[in-house]
Amino acid sequence: MDAAVEEGVDILSLSIGGPSLPFHSDVIPIGAFRAIQKGIFVSCSAGNYGPNKTTLSNEAPWILTVGASTIDRNIRSTAILGNKEKYDGESLFQPSDFPSTLLPLIYAGVNNPNSASCEEGSLNNTNVKGKVVLCERSESIGPVDQGQIVKNAGGAAMILMNQEIEGYSTFANAHVLPATHVSYAAGVNIKEYINSTSNPMATLLFKGTVIGIKTAPMVTCFSSRGPNYASPGILKPDIIGPGVSILAAWDVPVDNKTRTRSTFNVISGTSMSCPHLAGIVALLKSAHPDWSPAALKSAIMTTADLVNLNQNPIIDERMLPANIFATGSGHVNPSKANDPGLIYDIKPEDYIPYLCGLNYTDQEVGLITRSIVKCAEVGSIREAELNYPSFAIALGSTDQTYTRTVTNVGPANSFYGSFIVHPPGVTVTLDPDTLEFSGKNQKMTYKVTFRRCRSASPQKTYVEGFLAWIPVNSKYAVKSPISVNLV
Repeated sequence: MDAAVEEGVDILSLSIGGPSLPFHSDVIPIGAFRAIQKGIFVSCSAGNYGPNKTTLSNEAPWILTVGASTIDRNIRSTAILGNKEKYDGESLFQPSDFPSTLLPLIYAGVNNPNSASCEEGSLNNTNVKGKVVLCERSESIGPVDQGQIVKNAGGAAMILMNQEIEGYSTFANAHVLPATHVSYAAGVNIKEYINSTSNPMATLLFKGTVIGIKTAPMVTCFSSRGPNYASPGILKPDIIGPGVSILAAWDVPVDNKTRTRSTFNVISGTSMSCPHLAGIVALLKSAHPDWSPAALKSAIMTTADLVNLNQNPIIDERMLPANIFATGSGHVNPSKANDPGLIYDIKPEDYIPYLCGLNYTDQEVGLITRSIVKCAEVGSIREAELNYPSFAIALGSTDQTYTRTVTNVGPANSFYGSFIVHPPGVTVTLDPDTLEFSGKNQKMTYKVTFRRCRSASPQKTYVEGFLAWIPVNSKYAVKSPISVNLV
């Protein structure tokens, strides 16, 4: 990272990350801080350890932490059962000569539940020759390798079903045999069909690329979730972007043609969504070369979409509304980010009181800033006092008030009203509740107060909402998500 900074790059895209660590013990936030000191934007993967909570990587506020969502394209393969039921799934391998006639269908775990995941040696005592084999996904073996084991055992095709925790998230893989990857619910139904008849049958129908999936963007099962463990007062992830079944450069051919020049694959992961955001930042930085990394980040976060193509709230792998720890600010909208109206800016030196507020020692803060820091002199602030485009607070019986400063990057003469979706059990008030600008790049500061209602749940729980600044012409909606931990 230091070498890239010295070479004068504009943006760093890091599709890597590890477990949550204090920032002074993690090389990525240390390297990223040097980058933002030089005006270089840093986009990082949120991690692929979802859907469990508190599984994020790259949680520092000077980093854009990117989760993964689906796109509106499937590479469709459909399982057709002997009872005429059909279950849509996905596969990158789309053979044109697979027979439409029904073949015997068998569950890999029919003789031994431990064989259900189709791992090495698991099918030795099961006759799968010429059959469609139903396998269960496993953390210990990849889906393509599962297909290879089915193929080696003589299987004609594979239906790969999710684990329950993976829900409805499916992926297009470059399988080595005819296959389809289906949801957990579909897999349960297929198992029930197998158990209901003495002669279960199935085939696969390959439909190629299907465009216009209305549930997109959907948060995928593997996308790591908040809350932020390293700094609970900073809401993470920041944003979600395309990260499922993405066409990507690859080091070897996946079509078994040794002389092909088409060394591409279709890959899923936050390693795919992170560079999407880096590319979007490149476009924004070209249009706004004077914007700081924090300003670019603010523009992306405050203009993010909260609904899918059906105009319903973004859902997750359960087909239920995704929470704020899955989506962050929402799904990136590049066009809106190019004209955000207002931005929340942060200078590199503004992070120093924040770091001191994390109770880091002077030496630990100095490791990050690569300078001599004396917290007793610079002072400290609470995490939520950082001029961040979102809010994450722990709220007890005492009211909490924070300030935010916004910069007008829209029309010189602008008037903004406010709109608040209060987190359940919490009252949010703004002072002032309107903002009137008379010049470009003019700054205005407002206060936001959080008060726990008497009706709030007495149990410790997280609730969420958002506040938005909306101009008279409704051209913009400068949104800030709010996460409140009721303690």
